[in-house]
Amino acid sequence: MPDRLPILHELFDPSRLPGAAVYGIAFAAAAWVAGRAVRVAVHRALGGHLQRADPMAVKFLGQLARLSIYVVALLAYVYQIPFLRQLSGVWLTSVGVVSIVVGIAAQNTLGNLISGISLLLYRPFRLGDRLQVVAPTGLESGIVESLTLGYTTLQTDDNRKIVIPNSVIANQTSINTSLKATRSPAIVSVILGYAVDIDRARTILTELAKAHAKAVDVASCFVSALSDSGTTMTLTVWCPDAPAAAGVKSDLLEAAKKRFDAEGIFISH
Repeated sequence: MPDRLPILHELFDPSRLPGAAVYGIAFAAAAWVAGRAVRVAVHRALGGHLQRADPMAVKFLGQLARLSIYVVALLAYVYQIPFLRQLSGVWLTSVGVVSIVVGIAAQNTLGNLISGISLLLYRPFRLGDRLQVVAPTGLESGIVESLTLGYTTLQTDDNRKIVIPNSVIANQTSINTSLKATRSPAIVSVILGYAVDIDRARTILTELAKAHAKAVDVASCFVSALSDSGTTMTLTVWCPDAPAAAGVKSDLLEAAKKRFDAEGIFISH
């Protein structure tokens, strides 16, 4: 037993290398456990325990809390190790130079973090909102998928991901189309021959529109123009959003062509 005391003393002496390693493992394990506890708490909050919680705020604050835990664990470890504590004292004597160097090296990272907090506080958008932003590819539109400590991610309709630094999205003009009525009209126009029964054509178009799964409401179906080619009939259908409206218009044009052909209704060119 007496022979083991020096070994145990060395293992738990932070001034020696083995002891510093043991302390490092202990602090790393404690930080990992605390970080995992924060992640579990975030998942529980998003799972329904906090019905009124903003998912974006919960996720962002969870990431910020985990980062804070790691920073506190690192500082506590440095304070416990004499060599590192002395070294930090030497650093503090030149804190001005260090601050300038660190500030230059991390200004983008800190800027993104501060911008993320600003976006969280002012809430110009939420998870699931549709944003229009200016990207290197031009004007892009996508659904807000996540807001992390450094970046905001949008999911486009063609399954691309747009990753924007928080500082960029906080300083540019973004259009949140989810903050207004999102319904968009699908406008379908067909030119019918003059011999066509327009009442029958109107009935067919209206039936097709009401039967479409993405049609919210049929606004109108009327004769919009008369020309040498024939009678123009225009159908307006309200849809949940612009992408849905484009799909509904295409589907209704195809369905109308097939239905008119089946019933002998002539479509002019």
